[in-house]
Amino acid sequence: QVQLVESGGGLVQAGGSLRLSCAASGRIFSTHRAAWFRQAPGKEREFVAAITPSGSTNYTDSVKGRFAISTDNAKNTVGLQMYSLKPEDTAAYYCAASDRGAWVPMSAKSDYQHWGGGTQVTVSL
Repeated sequence: QVQLVESGGGLVQAGGSLRLSCAASGRIFSTHRAAWFRQAPGKEREFVAAITPSGSTNYTDSVKGRFAISTDNAKNTVGLQMYSLKPEDTAAYYCAASDRGAWVPMSAKSDYQHWGGGTQVTVSL
């Protein structure tokens, strides 16, 4: 069973940067698609970014040019580098992975089998 654990969340001022990391229980990112989702209070969980084993990426429009997703297969991690953070980026951020159709950077929650427990990101004015 794949286990995912996120880290790196915290409180940051608007305009600041933060890097999230997700550690997997095995060297899965050579065969699994990875993604980040987020969920703000009272809202649905939404797609943020995805990356395939070949390095193809996909971003939701609101984070394009500000966020960057990457994987480190040697370290079994997927990262999300976030720049120019805005208050509307405040949410719990979740790491996800799937080996189904792994070569396409899909954005639907149903495309992912494995989920982490989340890490909170709060952006203040």
